[in-house]
Amino acid sequence: LGEPAGEQPWAWKVGGHHLAVHLTIVGEQVAGAPMFFGANPAAVPDGQPHAGLRTLPEDEDLGRALVTGLPEHLRAMAVTGPLAPNDILTRHDPVANVNLIPPGLAYADMDGGQQELLVRLVRHYLDRALPEVAGATWAGIEGAGLEHASFRWAGPVEPGRGHYYAVLGPTFLLEYDNTQNNANHIHTVWRDLRSDWGEDLLAAHHAAHEH
Repeated sequence: LGEPAGEQPWAWKVGGHHLAVHLTIVGEQVAGAPMFFGANPAAVPDGQPHAGLRTLPEDEDLGRALVTGLPEHLRAMAVTGPLAPNDILTRHDPVANVNLIPPGLAYADMDGGQQELLVRLVRHYLDRALPEVAGATWAGIEGAGLEHASFRWAGPVEPGRGHYYAVLGPTFLLEYDNTQNNANHIHTVWRDLRSDWGEDLLAAHHAAHEH
């Protein structure tokens, strides 16, 4: 979209049923969200040589490790319900509506080990992007205050049953859902609440240049 060799903003994207990546480039600045990864099946059920092969394993394992490692009183704050939604709540909406995301457990209420695991989960999503994009996004997350981030889970915590989690902060949203195909079909998304589709970069560009 646009001319990569020109002076105006341009964008690059790739889309498929289980992959959607969008980069917006304005000068030397790059926005890397939204970013959607999915897998069906998430784990190959049978057949050689790939039986047991998992796609996006860390997405599931890190989220489950966090919720199962919580003491009972904190897990009660993190688990929002016994059933998971049948997909990510923000769907493919052009603007992520964070009002759809239920309240959860605040980073500030976690102990050091739980906070470290939440940071690992967030960085896992961001680090799929270019290092420059991931680093700038993480700096923005820290600048907005990690204490304002929160984690929530819906559905059983045992493997093999439909489940969902989300991590929400002032500047970002992560969503994960694994309910379809007998909980063997994963959807994940990273939304940048300031710069989805390069919105803040484009707004600054248009404010500074006549069009």
